[in-house]
Amino acid sequence: MKVYAAYYNNNVRMDSSSGGLFSLIASQFDVIYGVEMDENNQYAIFARKTQDYSSLRGSKYLQARVGDTFRLVKNDLQSGMKVLFSGTACQVNGLLNYLQVDYPNLFTIDVICHGVPSPKLWHKFTEGTDVHSINFRAKDGGWDNYTYGMKINGKYIPFNNNRYMTLYVKDLALRPSCYKCISKKTKRSDFTLGDFWGIEKIYPDMTDNKGTSLVITRTEKAQNLFEKLKSQLAWKEVTYEEGVRQNVSEYQSSLCPERRRQFFIDLSQMSFDDIYKKFCPKPSLIKRIYRKIRRSLSN
Repeated sequence: MKVYAAYYNNNVRMDSSSGGLFSLIASQFDVIYGVEMDENNQYAIFARKTQDYSSLRGSKYLQARVGDTFRLVKNDLQSGMKVLFSGTACQVNGLLNYLQVDYPNLFTIDVICHGVPSPKLWHKFTEGTDVHSINFRAKDGGWDNYTYGMKINGKYIPFNNNRYMTLYVKDLALRPSCYKCISKKTKRSDFTLGDFWGIEKIYPDMTDNKGTSLVITRTEKAQNLFEKLKSQLAWKEVTYEEGVRQNVSEYQSSLCPERRRQFFIDLSQMSFDDIYKKFCPKPSLIKRIYRKIRRSLSN
């Protein structure tokens, strides 16, 4: 296993959540499986692509529907096609358990996962809104230090003002299995991709506020492919500890909040505004001053 900070210095990087590595890797395959939003932007679904896979770029912060994807992957592999499957670690493990065969023409990517929230939260957030377009990780404000945001119907919402993401990172709406994720202990993917948070402290020349990926090659065939692609990348090899220091979701599950059960009860009965006010109350003046002082001291 080797670990890298890397980015693909191509215009697709601005449409990607971090360094654009998925797009470069995907360009090497006949068939690509990954997650896109459905035509109404209400559900995340797995899709099969053979040419334009742009809709598979970027994070989708809700649970994805697998459908008959595993069967389609098996059919493509048995037809001799070179297949890339990208998903969360549990989805990758699920696919491999289904296949029961080590196909040399299959490569898998797991994306570092904080946990997947219930679609109910997204539906409540977008209730009464016709969502024509959605980018969960737009970089209009940059990428470093949570300066990214969400763009809905062309309107940019900075991370700190994004009420959906605020509730998401509070871990209230995650699946029960996400609080004790067994796939974090046994990752069977070829590649792991995620954000390289903190890269500016290790290699300052590897960040330009457009996104830097954390890349983990877990198998020999993944390492061989990465070696082939290196010439198209800006990259630096790092230790595993350096790579995950500020992205503990690579190996650590989220903690289950005590109020999770009540949150789901309220999610069925209350408006999104009322839910947000209840579970994300404004901090007191003293706390706001304290946070401001801490931020100024850390700069």
